[in-house]
Amino acid sequence: MIGIIDYGLGNIKAFINIYNRLHIPVKSIKTIHDFDDISRLILPGVGAFDFAMEKFNQSGLRDPIENLVFKNNIPIIGICVGMQMLAFSSDEGSLPGLGWIPGTVKKFDETLISYSTHLPHMGWNDIIINNNQTIFNDFEPDPKFYFLHSYYFQTENHNQIVATSHYGIDFTCAVNHKNIVGVQFHPEKSHHFGVKLLENFAKYPC
Repeated sequence: MIGIIDYGLGNIKAFINIYNRLHIPVKSIKTIHDFDDISRLILPGVGAFDFAMEKFNQSGLRDPIENLVFKNNIPIIGICVGMQMLAFSSDEGSLPGLGWIPGTVKKFDETLISYSTHLPHMGWNDIIINNNQTIFNDFEPDPKFYFLHSYYFQTENHNQIVATSHYGIDFTCAVNHKNIVGVQFHPEKSHHFGVKLLENFAKYPC
């Protein structure tokens, strides 16, 4: 059963619709009583880093989720701001992040961006898969995903970089540490590429 963490941010319904079409059991997680039968978790996120962290910390879900992730080794994937929350901190705010994957979130340097509209980085972009990680199994060449962000995850360990993209600089758009995965793009808005990634995550090894 896929659990979509509903702490007040993210397009929960879009994820549920995709998994329903794939005939993969899914439900939203709103309270500590919703974790029965959960085998994988999705941490969505939109908006500002501090606001997302504050909402998550106040949701009452952080402690049980950390128990599942670190004691039971339940796979979890952070998406967009959900990925950024995995870091220690962000240039966008002052609150500490979760610190589940060593790194910090940095703002793009607009002077390096040649496009007329600098930030946010919005729209479709190619990604380069750096290792044969489970979420990208059986992907067709040159996959494209939908992005909407002004900040990117700067990991401390390059071995944890799963995929990169380019916007002024080459930046990390997917990370992995053990059972924890993060992607900067929006798979729920990325058509068949995103559907394939979410399907692969449902098979992610525990």
